[in-house]
Amino acid sequence: MGIWARWLRRPHSTRLRKVSFQLHLWIGLATGLYVVMLSVTGSALVFRRELDRAFSPRRPVFNESLRLLPEETLAQAARRAYPGHTVTRVGAVERRSPVVRISLARGEDTFERLFNAYTGADLGDPYPRLARALLWTADLHDDLLMVDGGRGRYWNGLGSLFVTLLCATGAMIWWRGVAGWARGMTINWRVPWPRLSFDLHSATGFWFFAVIALWAVSGIYLAFPDPFGRFVDWGWGEDLSSYPRSGDVVLEWLVRLHFGRWRSHTLKAVWVIIGLVPAVMFATGLAMWWCRVVRGPAKAGHYVQQSVVVQDRT
Repeated sequence: MGIWARWLRRPHSTRLRKVSFQLHLWIGLATGLYVVMLSVTGSALVFRRELDRAFSPRRPVFNESLRLLPEETLAQAARRAYPGHTVTRVGAVERRSPVVRISLARGEDTFERLFNAYTGADLGDPYPRLARALLWTADLHDDLLMVDGGRGRYWNGLGSLFVTLLCATGAMIWWRGVAGWARGMTINWRVPWPRLSFDLHSATGFWFFAVIALWAVSGIYLAFPDPFGRFVDWGWGEDLSSYPRSGDVVLEWLVRLHFGRWRSHTLKAVWVIIGLVPAVMFATGLAMWWCRVVRGPAKAGHYVQQSVVVQDRT
């Protein structure tokens, strides 16, 4: 039987499948917690704009019929709101809303407050605790809390490369041969949990393969955009007069899909749920490894081992 025929009929007997399995196993174990972190924080950030507006002070809108208060008047309003404090700085009016940040100090204690540039009303902390938590989550997801120098973005790019390899090897492992491939698309909910973990991992990987692979590739692009830009220039020419080129549109959609930037809140909610799929994949993969390696097939009831034997016979 030739290599191609073996791959079609008995893929588990091929060296490619065995190598893919080992790569998938060890990359999954090594990057599992990293993938879970990206999965959870990514889902949390789908509604980032809405959450940021909800957590931040309500800002007024520009009104041409009103006059902005002078800097000294705003400073006096801040001193009245915080007696005993010294105004150290009055910022400029922000571009998007008529608000001003004023810095105050009392001894070694310094802080900033947001004031209405029309009325001098104290609007509160420019960065409330929940808003800071949201920003921290974004820094963790985008830069691994290593914002300066782009180090975090670089390591995220390498992590995305490994996740891409995880997707490729997972696809190799999923293939069960022409006689058994359909079983990898379904879940038998009535089997004991060791076998259920196997079914969940296999079926979830099949149905969400494209989305997870898209997140992995777009993660590489966000970390290393230059090679993608050069490829677009090579494929569609460097004449920007025809912008956006088809390649530019593809890259824009990569970013939009990566972050779930939909106008519909329903689609965003769906993206939040789908965003947790990689965490489920790690949990089910870890359960399979635990049953086969840590507990051993005898204690696990041979469920996962039997599934492999059945695949070999197909």
